[in-house]
This record gives sequence, C-alpha cells and structure tokens, in this order.
Amino acid sequence: MPDTRRHRGPHPEDAELFAPASWPALRAATADLSWLLSRGYAEPSSLKLVGDRFQLTERQRTAVMRSACSDQALQHRRQTQVPAERIAGERLDIDGFNVLTTVEAALAHGVILGGRDGCYRDMASMHGSYRKVDETEPALTLIGEVLNEFRPAECCWYLDRPVSNSGRVRTRLERQAAERGWPWQVELAGNVDSVLAVSPHIVATADSVILDRCQRWFNAAREVVSRRLPNAVIVRFGFRVHTLPTQPPIG
Repeated sequence: MPDTRRHRGPHPEDAELFAPASWPALRAATADLSWLLSRGYAEPSSLKLVGDRFQLTERQRTAVMRSACSDQALQHRRQTQVPAERIAGERLDIDGFNVLTTVEAALAHGVILGGRDGCYRDMASMHGSYRKVDETEPALTLIGEVLNEFRPAECCWYLDRPVSNSGRVRTRLERQAAERGWPWQVELAGNVDSVLAVSPHIVATADSVILDRCQRWFNAAREVVSRRLPNAVIVRFGFRVHTLPTQPPIG
C-alpha cells in the first residue's frame, strides 16, 4: 500500500498513550531502563522487563527506549555537547533526516520526546524511505533560519543515499541555500552514522549511535523547536536525579 501521508503528525492513539496521566509511569520506566543500561544489561531484554513491569504498549516502549540512556552515555554526551553560542565560525555536519523529521513532527503537533540527555526526538520511523510532507518546506526554512542565527562558517548536510527520495531532499536543500544565501553543502552517504561518528566537526544530531562516538555535537532539533515552536507537543522523559540510586527506582 503506497504511503499517502501528508503530515508528520501524531499517531491516532498518541493522545491517550502520552496523556499527562501516563507521564509518571513513562518517566519511571525511563529511569529503570537507564539504571539497567548503566549496569551493562542488554537493551532488548531490559526494555522487555521494564515494559512488562509498567504494562507499556509497543509505542510507549519505543518512546522509553529512545529517551533512556546509561549513566556512562549521559556523561559522555554532556562532556561533548557544544552550546549554541560556540557555533559561530565552526562547521556543522548535519544528520539531515534526523534533524528534519523531528522539526517536521513538531510542526505537525506530533509527540516530541524530551530524552534523559536533553535531546528532542520524534516518533517517526522511516524504514528506508522518506516522503515529503506538508511540513517539509517550513521545517527546512526554520532549521536554516535558526542555524543562520548562530553564524556557522558552513553547514554540510548528510543524507542517507539508500533512503528513497534522498536525492529530492538534496535538491530542496540546495535550492533553499541558493535562495537564502546560506553556506550549505549537501552530501549523500551510504552510511551517515559511520561518517558522522568520526567527523572532526560539530555534529548536529540526536542519534544515540552517533552521540556515543562523536567528538562534538550540537542539539540542533531542540534549539529549533524551543526557539520557534512554542506550541510543540513535548513529553519529557527525564527524571530529576544526578546519579542513579544503587537500587532500581520503584514506580
């Protein structure tokens, strides 16, 4: 069946799955999963244990998985994060689809996950294909305007070559850059994660695989959403502790 979606909006069940009444359980589940990951337990079995304990749906489990991280990962991400005021004069390597789909989802009032590490992530899953939606052009404009405020020396967008329609997105990015005078270039790569994980430049991403390996990173999607989309639907999965307790937190 062809994908005919016009928006990167919420799932029909999200209003119930991520209603305020569900937040305590989701935050507790994120804390428990983070505790287990910090002690070396495997993610799949840990997620099943936590999901079963809190009776989470598959979609809620996905949200918890994307929002949790180990203490070790959190420490590394905090140490390597670059604040917006230090972007000027630097080159940004942008995880294109990662940043774009999050801003698209925020524009369409989809659920945005506020993770333990402070990153904003969406619930979209491309599975090797990308489809332009009504929010695509406005999202690209917002991203460009916000990044331009930080005065980077240049921005290199990386798009996954195997993802369908990546060439069309490249054309849109290049057109925006030409029309607005933004210092952008666009590259198609067979494996963007591998390229950005070893980049010597500041990487704009919320992808956990990249965050745990890269030298420096910038919380681009959160900056765009926070500065330009005050009505975005943010569900914050973080929990207010600096170090996790020696025993798993109890509901």
